[in-house]
Order: sequence, then C-alpha cells, then structure tokens
Amino acid sequence: MVDDARYTRLSGLDQSFLHFETPNAYMHVALTAIFEAGSLGRKRGGIDFDRIRRHIGSRLHLIPRYRQRLHHVAPLGEPIWVDDHRFDVERHVRHCHLPVPGSQAQLKTLVARLLERALDRARPLWEMWFIEGLSGGRFAMLIKVHHCLVDGIAGMDLLAALLDPAPVQRIPAAKPWKPAPLPSGSRVLRDAIGRRAGASLALLRRVSELGTAGAGREVGARLTSFWGLVRTGLERVSETPFNRPIGPHRRVEWVHFDLAQVKEVKRRLGGTVNDVVLGVVTGGIRRMLQRSRSAVAGPFRVLAPVSVRSQAERGQTGNRVSAWIAALPLDEPRVAAGYRRICAITSSLRQNQEEKATSLLVETAEWTPPLALAMSVRLLRQARFFNLIVTNIPGPDFQLHLLDAPMIAAHPHVPLFDNQGLGIALLSYAGGLSLGLVADWDLVPDLAQVADAMEAAFADLREVAGVARPDANATPPAATPAPVEQHAS
Repeated sequence: MVDDARYTRLSGLDQSFLHFETPNAYMHVALTAIFEAGSLGRKRGGIDFDRIRRHIGSRLHLIPRYRQRLHHVAPLGEPIWVDDHRFDVERHVRHCHLPVPGSQAQLKTLVARLLERALDRARPLWEMWFIEGLSGGRFAMLIKVHHCLVDGIAGMDLLAALLDPAPVQRIPAAKPWKPAPLPSGSRVLRDAIGRRAGASLALLRRVSELGTAGAGREVGARLTSFWGLVRTGLERVSETPFNRPIGPHRRVEWVHFDLAQVKEVKRRLGGTVNDVVLGVVTGGIRRMLQRSRSAVAGPFRVLAPVSVRSQAERGQTGNRVSAWIAALPLDEPRVAAGYRRICAITSSLRQNQEEKATSLLVETAEWTPPLALAMSVRLLRQARFFNLIVTNIPGPDFQLHLLDAPMIAAHPHVPLFDNQGLGIALLSYAGGLSLGLVADWDLVPDLAQVADAMEAAFADLREVAGVARPDANATPPAATPAPVEQHAS
C-alpha cells in the first residue's frame, strides 16, 4: 500500500512561538489594509463579500499551509503540519462592519478587539476579516497569521499570493483539493530518528572542517557574538511603565510617513533607512517617558529582527530570522547627536555580525527536545533582555489590488510578549512607510499620544537634516491605472 500521507515538521524557531503564547500574549502577526471599493462596493458602504470569499478560495492552492493544521504525535510531542480534513474557508474569511461612515478611530478600536481573539489551534492558524462601512465607501482587511507560520517577509510573500499588481475582474474556479491522510506515529518517529542521525553526521562534518582557516574564523565570529549577547542579557534593562505584565486587551494606532522623505533624511544625515526608523523610535519613546515623568535607570534595549531568508526561500512559510539587540540613546537630548550614536551602534552591530549570536540560538533549538524547548521558552519569557521589539518589513513599492479594489494603505501589527506592553512594526508600501503601534490597554492608555510623539520625532529629524515639511494641502499625483486582466471563470 502506498503511503501518500504528507506532513511538515515545524522548525525549532517556529515551535518556540507556540510556547511564547499565553492567555494574554497572542502570538499572531497581523496587517490592516485599506482599500478603495472598486467594483466590490455596494450601497451604503457595503461590499460584495461573497465575491471576495470566492476570490480568496481560488488562491488557496498557492499557499498550501493555509489548509493545514497542527498535529502532535506521541511519543515525540513535536508538532507537525498536516492537511485539515475539516477545512472550511468560511471559518477563516469573515465579515463585519462599522456604522457608516466609519472613522479611522472606530476602525482602530475594532481592529484592536479582533486582535484580542486567539487563533484556534485545532484549525489552520489564520483569519481574514473584511470590514465594511469606512468613510468614502472604503473597506478594510485585517489578516491574522500565527507567528509559528510566518515571519514578516513570508507574510508579505503570502499577501502577494492573494493580491495582484494589476486589477482583475473575473475569478477563476478554485482548483480541486483533496486532503492527504494523517501520517502514522511510527512513520513520524522513523523520520525523526533519520533526521537526527543526519543532523549528527552533518555536525561531525562541520567539526572536521574546523581546521580550515575560513571555518575557524566563522566559528570564532559566532562565538564572539554569542558571548556578547550573553553579557548583554546579564545586564537587566531599565524599568519602564510598559515593561510590566500585560493583560488581554489591546490598543492600536498607526502613523504614516512619506518614504521618499525618510530616504532623503537618510541621504543627508548618513546611515540607513533602519537608522532613521530607530531615530524616530528613540525620539518618540523619549517624549513618551518624559510625558509620564518616568526616569530611565539603565539601558533601554530594542530587539530588531533581521531576515536571513535567502532568495530561494522566498514564498515559503515558516520563520527565517535572526535579530539584533541595540541600546537606544534615550539619554541624549540633542537630535543630531543621538542620531549619530544610533548610526555608530548599528554600524558596530553590522561589523561584528551580531545577528550570528541569535542565529546560533536558533540552530540550537533544532537540537532541543520539545519538553526542553518549552522549558527554555518559559525562562526566556521571565527574562528581560530588551524593552521593545521594533521590526521593519520591506513591502512592494507598487500598488496591489484585491480583484479591482486598489490597496491604498497597509498597517502592520506585531504581537506583544510577556512584560512588553508596547510593540512597533514598520512596513513600506507603494511609496509610504507605516509605523504600526500595538499596546496593552492598561499599560499604555495614551497610545494616540505615543503616535503623535513618533510624528514629532520624525519632524525633528527632518529639521536637523534640512528636509522641508511635506505640504499637507498638496494634491498627490493620480496613479496611472493598470490594465484590467481578464481571467476565465
């Protein structure tokens, strides 16, 4: 009998996000996208939701993981991805509305409430909510995907599978799909033994290669970075009003920047776009803490994920990230001097290849048994290596469409971890840069003021760089409409 069961093992890093999740810390990454209605619009701000759902269903063959669920096989206890025999797109593509005309503030409140809902681990770990009723006939799409499924780059690749660079009208018929049977426990165990044996042989080969000069330098660099990370972790970060145990409720805000202006600030002051981002975050957090009269005693560190995804791995699910941990100069009141310090910090991180330290931890997770991995994550949840996560995701520089509805804005949302009541994600898209803020409801009650502080911090950077403030009254040039593609039904 031919065994046609298909399954995929989660990597150690992917598994860790399952363990990081608690009743108050939901481990889904998310995106709020706003669309002009196009032909999807209906009277009184409604949308043709049935057509949207059929469109999503017609694209699921491009992202097979969206029809798979977690499955645990004894005695290993390691989770694997298997086809969901009960898959129903109606459970994942949902519909809700705001009272017409819905405001941005009302949308943010609704998005925050939807982010508070944990994903059902008995089903594929994603949801899409389509929110109608926005002013101007627009609608929004909120995508929630568990972090064990994607990192930021993979999330954008998956978004590209659902949307198109040119408007389309017709929806092709969904391709037939037949779920594969569950693999037997004996097969999973046999495969695991073979995988670990292969990994052991690979380790022996790497050890035998350490005598070469190149390999020795590589190992030395990674160990040096790792011990630097350990020393950093031994120095406890500063206490802040938002680095406390979080609750179940959230607030959401977003700020939009002109990407051309961000790049012009970078060109004039030096550094990189990420340095400008960290400059904005530094200035914004400094204002936030000053407003609350909170003194920072000790280092204030941010964790900045660094993608290690190769071009060949684009379009694949799972996490392929390492990270930097950097102390921000909150003690520097002078904007230009603070920015120079940020550039020096990130330059040193790049030169020392600090991301190799966290990548070593990620590789170690591949060898760690499930129970030991879970215990390690519990210890990490209690430790305070950093105060804040700041992730910067590059998106497409062209406009995307849901059928013929153009996506005019996209705002990212990062999950909150224990004792970290504020998270920041940035996403570039079609000439803009969105800074998405997610916060614990009680720890950061003034999140709108934090968003204002981020805008003021960017204004400070523009001023020291001599970049003129954008004219709020100027009419943006009209985008050239792309030709409509026709697909057979």
